[in-house]
Amino acid sequence: MIKSNKTLAPADFLPQLERFWARSAECIDAVERSCPPGSSSPVFTKAGRYTSQGWTEWTQGFQYGSALLQFDATGDERFLKLGRDRTVAHMAAHVTHIGVHDHGFNNVSTYGNLWRLMNEGRIPEFEWERNYYELALKASGAVQAARWAKTADGSGYIYSFNGPQSLFVDTIRTCRALALAHQLGHLLLGENDERISLMRRLVEHATSTARYNIWYGEGRDNYDVAGRTAHESVFNTKTGEYRAPSTQQGYSPFSTWTRGLAWAMLGYAELLEWLATRIDSELDACGGRDAVEAIFVNAARATCDFYIREMPACGVPYWDTGAPGLAKLGDYRDRPANPFNGEESVDSSAASIAAQGLLRLGRYLSRAGDTAEAAGAYVQSGLTIISTLLDEPYLSTSGDHEGLILHSVYHRPKGWDYIPPGSKIPRGEASMWGDYHARELALYVGRLAKNEPYYTFFGPVDG
Repeated sequence: MIKSNKTLAPADFLPQLERFWARSAECIDAVERSCPPGSSSPVFTKAGRYTSQGWTEWTQGFQYGSALLQFDATGDERFLKLGRDRTVAHMAAHVTHIGVHDHGFNNVSTYGNLWRLMNEGRIPEFEWERNYYELALKASGAVQAARWAKTADGSGYIYSFNGPQSLFVDTIRTCRALALAHQLGHLLLGENDERISLMRRLVEHATSTARYNIWYGEGRDNYDVAGRTAHESVFNTKTGEYRAPSTQQGYSPFSTWTRGLAWAMLGYAELLEWLATRIDSELDACGGRDAVEAIFVNAARATCDFYIREMPACGVPYWDTGAPGLAKLGDYRDRPANPFNGEESVDSSAASIAAQGLLRLGRYLSRAGDTAEAAGAYVQSGLTIISTLLDEPYLSTSGDHEGLILHSVYHRPKGWDYIPPGSKIPRGEASMWGDYHARELALYVGRLAKNEPYYTFFGPVDG
């Protein structure tokens, strides 16, 4: 389990964060040179160079959003111009992309960051520019919400690019597209002008994910371990009945793909923060605030507790809890992860995502009345993870590598990840989502350290 350093505080990381952002700038410039506009979206590195990988175009928003985070953290307007120009020129197709569940990744990372920076007073206020960002966010949320499949109990979920039978755990973090569209007063119009609430779709999707993709140790099946997640849940498209857990990127339906677990941790924690800013009447049609928040808190606690309990001491996980090579590593949970172990890959991108989820959940629970010890356990685990990621062997320090955070993996079952000569497993490479979420994490902790406005996707908020 994670061996938290209980003495860590955000301010302790300021020297490391300065080095991080300097290296981040070099990486953004390198990717811009090697993956210019018109080329395929960069996905992950091979031998230190970013390359594409055909599946869906879900990473371009991370590429240009990274430049906006760089500006946010450093004030370097060169990166604001880069992120804004590339968003305007190249992201419109993602706003109306009807074939994916990734709107919160592509569009909130770009249009959403620009809109947030304007709200925070970090960039000048221009009415036409605000309207442009808001229209993109409204359209993106509605398009994502239209990917709707009904379940047998009358609820439903946003289905994945696999088709209407498929509920992905990842999608919970992309629901912030629906959240922003709702926050901006938008809705989805259906047949005969049916007015479809984006808040209700968000809550129903999150509830379905919590019910079908997360376990709670309540005897649901023979593999019911509290906090375990399935990458995918499969449904009968005729009746809406749940059929089975499945996976695309994990080892098996009955083990936990750790990046999927991390998406759930951050997704629920972040949405709980957002719900706290909404008025009660907005949740009345969804069962009421108490019922909705209870589901979200239960899911967030279960997944975060599982992560703390089951991951290695440093907080960086191996790519799947059931990966077969782990049996050869002995008591791997009792010591820091070793990306050079030769049996199974670690996934630093999962750690970057999970750390932010732990930090946000701890803050939320502290404000909701949890004891300082209980809430603080999540915070200290998150800080322990960032202390690991901001140093070697995870932080990239070589100018010859275009990636920022090393030892990320994408798709082990398909064998897409680069395996260097002399190794049996992928290692030493970066991913666009891992680098982006490391930047989000660094921005989050840096703002806490400097007593700057609290960073959220929907901000600003008080305190």
